[in-house]
Amino acid sequence: MSSSTSYREAGVDTAAGDRAVELMKNAVAKTHGPQVEGGFGGFAGLFDVSYLKDFRRPLLATSTDGVGTKVAIAQAIDKHDTIGQDLVGMVVDDIVVVGAKPLFMTDYIACGKVVPERIADIVRGIAEACSATGTALVGGETAEHPGLMGVDDYDVAGAATGAVEADAVLGEHLVVDGDAVIALESSGLHSNGFSLVRHILSKRGIGYADSSDDLGGVVGEVLLEPTRLYTTPILTALEAHPGAIHSLSHVTGGGIAANLARVLPQGSWVEVDRSTWSPSPVFRVLSDMAGSSLESSEGTWNLGIGFFAVVDAAQAASVISTFETAGIPSWQVGTVNTGSRDLDGFEQGAKGVDGGAVRLIGDYAS
Repeated sequence: MSSSTSYREAGVDTAAGDRAVELMKNAVAKTHGPQVEGGFGGFAGLFDVSYLKDFRRPLLATSTDGVGTKVAIAQAIDKHDTIGQDLVGMVVDDIVVVGAKPLFMTDYIACGKVVPERIADIVRGIAEACSATGTALVGGETAEHPGLMGVDDYDVAGAATGAVEADAVLGEHLVVDGDAVIALESSGLHSNGFSLVRHILSKRGIGYADSSDDLGGVVGEVLLEPTRLYTTPILTALEAHPGAIHSLSHVTGGGIAANLARVLPQGSWVEVDRSTWSPSPVFRVLSDMAGSSLESSEGTWNLGIGFFAVVDAAQAASVISTFETAGIPSWQVGTVNTGSRDLDGFEQGAKGVDGGAVRLIGDYAS
């Protein structure tokens, strides 16, 4: 008995892995510019960063993440062509928060059984989103884990690297009293809070393949609406309005107030006015199903805000116009204050960052 036959009997099919690579190769190659060296399929991806010699003081920015339990919904309805964009959104859009331009990304897919077409769908989604954000997909790995994962189970993760001039790094150190806080609309749930979503649907006995008039379609398909990609519009706005944008926040795990507080300086505070926007139907329907208020999920879901930009008040309108031109509805939700006040009820800092203080006020627009 050959070693390859024994490996197949153990549940690992290397031929299926090779087939998956062939199916994804063209999509990945489209993300490669002249900076990518060595082509496709090497043990390591190579990226030419010689252009960094023109930087005064280049800093590398890096981020890693996954998609979380949203993959369970993709698996349930056998739809895998959007999860890749979710991964890129979660990873690459964290890099632009500091003002960095993404350079390259790698991905990792662990599965119980390699189904070439399924793996290729996932990677094509990653590659297309990488192209949309100007990121080269320089490598990846698909690992088959029979006995550890079910035959239809998989998980995805990725890591990316970007670069920024040291004196162009965005952050709380640039934020001043009176800055405007701009919200950039989300496309839906993005990739956070799906454990709560799945719990709500399970308690109501609702399946992902069921149709819902309230949600406006098949439940699983509505929930798989991919994460909006912000990198390119934000880089465009940074170039169009030099010095106007002081800090950025990607609204992911932790919800609205906590993620904004992370990019504000200590001693500052913001009241985010709920009346400036109306959360989209998916949030309202899920809250109604749970028998809870929208306000109770502000620490879990983005409720319609995917990003915050803290900008010079005098340039807020023009920055909003730039985002709108890029196809992202945007609006001012609050103002940075540094005056002394009672911060009872505010959320202060998050994830180890002792930043500013944020609370949401008022009622959501109907």
